[in-house]
Amino acid sequence: MSHALPALLLGVCTILGLALVPLGLPGLWVMVAGVVGYGWLTDFRSVGVATIAVVLGLAFLGEIVEAWLGFRFARTFGGSRRSAWGALAGGIVGAVMGVPVPIIGSVIGAFLGSFTGAALLEFSLSRTPGTAVRAGWGAVVGRATAAAAKIALGIVIAVLGTFAALRD
Repeated sequence: MSHALPALLLGVCTILGLALVPLGLPGLWVMVAGVVGYGWLTDFRSVGVATIAVVLGLAFLGEIVEAWLGFRFARTFGGSRRSAWGALAGGIVGAVMGVPVPIIGSVIGAFLGSFTGAALLEFSLSRTPGTAVRAGWGAVVGRATAAAAKIALGIVIAVLGTFAALRD
């Protein structure tokens, strides 16, 4: 098989994956699929079990970091555990509701949903608007920080996949 098709698959998955991460979509998993697909198309000559395990581990780490940062920042900004759950649920609902608006809809929806979910659930507990707004802001900061962390992990996955392909 020509080396062009596997390289094209890896390149497209890497670029697409990096573009999907800030949108709150599963970009790291697209990149993992690209690395595994490259390995499969090249009979796993340069992409082996170790490379696949590392990129899978990085993708899982990205998901854990994303969930943890949302909770952490909502709590750091004065929110309760309830506001942290509100940030998580609100972010998911907002991202889904924003999908009809091309490209940026899910991003804006996720940020607004995180803020709204954290603020509403915090307000339902504390009945203090200032505390609720701070918890909501913490959720937004957490979501932005999580996106940055996932992009950094995506870059590491891209570098690993590229180096594996160059060894072939």
